[in-house]
Amino acid sequence: MRLKAMILAATLALTPLAAHAQAADVAPPKFRAIKIVLIGDSTTAVQGGWGPNFCGWRVTSFAACINLARGGRSSGNYRAEGSWALAMDEIRSGGFTDTYVLIQFGHNDQPGKPGRSTDLATEFPANMKRYVDEVRAAGGKPILVTPLTRRQFVDGKLQDDLGPWADAVRKVAAETNTPLVDLHARSRAAVQAMGPVEAMKFAQRPPSAEVVEAATKTGTTIAASTGVPAAPAAPMPGAQNNAAVEPMGQAKLSFDYTHLGVVGADYFSAIVTEELSKTVPALRRYLIQ
Repeated sequence: MRLKAMILAATLALTPLAAHAQAADVAPPKFRAIKIVLIGDSTTAVQGGWGPNFCGWRVTSFAACINLARGGRSSGNYRAEGSWALAMDEIRSGGFTDTYVLIQFGHNDQPGKPGRSTDLATEFPANMKRYVDEVRAAGGKPILVTPLTRRQFVDGKLQDDLGPWADAVRKVAAETNTPLVDLHARSRAAVQAMGPVEAMKFAQRPPSAEVVEAATKTGTTIAASTGVPAAPAAPMPGAQNNAAVEPMGQAKLSFDYTHLGVVGADYFSAIVTEELSKTVPALRRYLIQ
């Protein structure tokens, strides 16, 4: 009788532990969310691009947004240095219902940037197509973005130096049936309508007085200066050398006609959001316009 009592007591003592173990075997519910990954150069990156405002202010808490864009990168050296391998790990990581990958290159693919430039007719479109193919093979959903316009003017007319690269991206998008955010077309139209002086508000730092004066009088932008006034007899600086002011690494906090400060990042991230909601309707519920 005493033995039976001891066995019963032991059984009762173990019952809560068994129940706990059984409950632990049941997986907790998984929150359903999407992930957005940004790939590109400094005009998308966390300093100098539209990406930080997009991730910080344009997506809801039902979407994770990861900015893997890096300053000074082209469609070629982003892969060559290993940044793309890191991005692919992020794309393959799983856990989310869908992973959308926005890809924007062009600025550093242009000639004059050793170690970065790619051939417009062959390398650049092949690189962009390869990104699309590999994102899909990894289970992600690629979205191509045409390059953000620069803000340089001659006689009041915006210089569309990135137009051929934007055209190449549009062609790849059409050939691969990939959604396209035509940031180049939208940003070019907006900056042209503003004119050279008003568009200066998008830079990381305010322009010097001589830069504003030249644009106001002639409608032509001159090289971004240090802010030191030119001597009365000194000639105005000429056109800005973009290869020199767009470094391989992190964009400098300075005035130029390419990179974005807070105002520019907010303005162009809003355009990306609007275009994204049109071209990928499934994303609308995750975007804040």
